[in-house]
Amino acid sequence: MFLALDGNGPLHAQLTRALKAAILDGRYGVGSRLPPSRGLARELGLSRNTVMTAYEQLRAEGFVAGRVGSGSYVTPPLHAAAVPARPRAEWLPPQSAHARRGRQVHDHANIPGRTPEGARYCFQYGLPMTNPALATLWSRMLARAAAYTPPNYPPTQGLPALRTAICDYLARRRGIVADPADVIVVSGTQQAVSLCLRVLMDEGDPAVLEEPHYFAVRELLQMHGARIAAVPVDGEGLRCDLLPADPPKLLFVTPSHQFPGGSVLSLSRRMELLRYAGRHGSWIVEDDYDGEFRYDGRPLAALRSLDREDRVVYVGSFSKTLFPSLRLGYMVVPRALRDDFVTAKWSQDFGSSAIEQTALATFIANGGFERHLRRSARILSARREVLMQGLLEQGRGRLRIADSRAGMHLVAWLEGASAADLPRLLQAGLRHGLGLHSILPHYLSPPDRCGLIFGYASLSVTELREAVALFGRCLDEFYGASAPGDGGEHQRRREPRGVGRPVRKSRQRPGMVRA
Repeated sequence: MFLALDGNGPLHAQLTRALKAAILDGRYGVGSRLPPSRGLARELGLSRNTVMTAYEQLRAEGFVAGRVGSGSYVTPPLHAAAVPARPRAEWLPPQSAHARRGRQVHDHANIPGRTPEGARYCFQYGLPMTNPALATLWSRMLARAAAYTPPNYPPTQGLPALRTAICDYLARRRGIVADPADVIVVSGTQQAVSLCLRVLMDEGDPAVLEEPHYFAVRELLQMHGARIAAVPVDGEGLRCDLLPADPPKLLFVTPSHQFPGGSVLSLSRRMELLRYAGRHGSWIVEDDYDGEFRYDGRPLAALRSLDREDRVVYVGSFSKTLFPSLRLGYMVVPRALRDDFVTAKWSQDFGSSAIEQTALATFIANGGFERHLRRSARILSARREVLMQGLLEQGRGRLRIADSRAGMHLVAWLEGASAADLPRLLQAGLRHGLGLHSILPHYLSPPDRCGLIFGYASLSVTELREAVALFGRCLDEFYGASAPGDGGEHQRRREPRGVGRPVRKSRQRPGMVRA
């Protein structure tokens, strides 16, 4: 422990004063144990008698209490009032431009997509499905990897075995022919975007986002000081005809499954976007966050696979396919800038965890990862169908559903409702035990509409049926006795007794899918 002796008087008195200061400053909390006298004496270069004398003085003054055979423990200091507490600032102005922008754009207490307190069922998006068998398998693979992984720092760029496995996977599933030398293993999509901003942009450079988009990417751009232009999307993805005349330094897109709207960037627009980037010297960041899950045919080839000028940075993540706590993702970067990206990764954390990389490389190479994806796609497809049927039944002229037939969430817009109505709808959901999530935080300029994102990966089929039935009651409460367009004939149903109580089968309406 660090103790500064003041040099005044006997050593035992100096040590007594230093220990008192440590206790009063909070370095030793009430109930914590002081170091053994023999060990403290050796650490400070003092005799054990000096330390024991200091401990005896502290016990006499009531700062510590001795326990036979156990040691000396801090008690509530009797003289705390006599020593003025060191003032601690509750607020300071931001100490850098980055910190100032961070305070302006990020709210730690109100992060979109988090499960609200008290929700029995939550339509949280971005969470993968729970698979106990995968958790058991992964724990065994981690144990084996820990036994065989060297204890040294891992390569900054990532283990060669994992980068090779990623390249083989991308060639089979996403049509990307990549060299392992151009792959960088990162700690998820968020770090990948951060590295792109460090390498490709300066403060004040223009950037393009889809509108709507993932809020966390927007906040990263804002913290970096980028000038953001939001380009709208439609049923074919990004509106390339509305790209700014002032060429951006970077374009961030989700072409395989636009987040959160769900559209797929058409082939003609993919080619137009690549021509635009080549013509203006812009860089494209392709976020393929859940491109593995499509329910209407084979996965589409990635934008990177069409790139002939090496202007696309491809970003993939294992957060949606495995679990977010893994914190592993990857980038396929332009070869000419590879060293710059590796340097930026080195400056952040030296490299991602080698044990997890070893386990993941084995999981991909032995085919376990793709078997897991096929099983997950079947389960997610069934859950999506239940959610779609339930929303169509409960909506009945009150909802407009954006069906993307991909990913792990759906978007629904409430007819005749404005953005100002959202708080009332979210509160109605909580009263019924539902966690509902607005789409509006994912807009730079939110529309005056009421839209929700329904994540379905983390809820079972039975839970989805019960949750959608409860959501129908929220709609009844929200719209009142008459739904839009029903001429007042739709009668308001009785509210259930108790918050979040699921519907009994005897009360289910005709046409509902039963558990």
